[in-house]
Amino acid sequence: MLQSRTTLLSVIIPTLNEAENLPSLLADLKQQQNITLEIIVGDGGSTDATQSVAESSGATFVSARRGRGAQMNAATLRASGDYLLFLHADSRIEAPSLLSNAVAALITEQSEPGRIAGHFRLRFIRTTKLNAVAYRYAEEKTAFNRVNTTNGDQGLLLSREFFKYLGGFDESMPFLEDQRIAEKIRLEGRWMTLPGYLKTSARRFEAEGFHRRYILMSMMMGLYSIGEQKFFERAPGAYQVQQETGSLFLSPFFALIWLMMRKEWGLRGSLRVFYLLGRYIRQNSWQMFYFFDIRFRSLLGTDRYPFLNFHDRFFAPCTNFRVCNALTGLLCFVWFMMILAPYFRVVDQRWRS
Repeated sequence: MLQSRTTLLSVIIPTLNEAENLPSLLADLKQQQNITLEIIVGDGGSTDATQSVAESSGATFVSARRGRGAQMNAATLRASGDYLLFLHADSRIEAPSLLSNAVAALITEQSEPGRIAGHFRLRFIRTTKLNAVAYRYAEEKTAFNRVNTTNGDQGLLLSREFFKYLGGFDESMPFLEDQRIAEKIRLEGRWMTLPGYLKTSARRFEAEGFHRRYILMSMMMGLYSIGEQKFFERAPGAYQVQQETGSLFLSPFFALIWLMMRKEWGLRGSLRVFYLLGRYIRQNSWQMFYFFDIRFRSLLGTDRYPFLNFHDRFFAPCTNFRVCNALTGLLCFVWFMMILAPYFRVVDQRWRS
């Protein structure tokens, strides 16, 4: 336990074989100032030294059913702080005042009945300089509070009262628990960007390939957002735990979508799915404009988003029609199923050989 004279913050960390990464985060937490922390590790069945690492640092170790949502819910039952902070085990904290400043900012912003949650900006810890623009794209986006831009890597800070009101994390799937609670917060309260930033490991992107992971993430978020849960039931490998990541082959996921089109959706159902995906993509078309802001950052200067502003003021209102959803859905089908699917089928075969 970390002792201080101020606010008690319960820090909850889900783990699964995180003995390598956990010590660094625990060391960072010990350096935090002007705040009292209780650290609770919610473990999903680690077979390495995660438990001994946690307990030797003074953290409370809670065993739970595997799945981050279930692990964090179980750990929360042991928490006694009025405020909860959920962090991933590969997070790093540089500023010793980060958590005290974050809680102070949240308290200042929250109003009755306190339905507000906060997240940090991200900076990736990388071992290579490849994909610099892509990482900058991902990092700057974490400052926004738009739909589908908030995830568990950014941390989740909220009051215990608000967490209980939300009903905790959804445990129905072993992943996407962060996206589900993020959008519930957006419906029931509001988000704020906390002062400072967290660092997080880029190990998943580096192991699987940045662009491959991003393509799969876009497929997952699109299908999840339109309610196609059967994709995740059929594709349990869509999101491996960190220690199980490696080369990411996309052809099986495209093959699964083709199968669902033939066996489950049929022609009419497939048209409906891609229409809904078109609507989802159109609603997220701001990301294309935001990309140009990132690409031309050296010319535009820091924290300037003229392309994004153009989207919000002009492009989005002019394309908010059903015909635009249908056309975007058609483009989605052509791009993913007629271009990317055959491309990765060939490339994945070469990788395997």
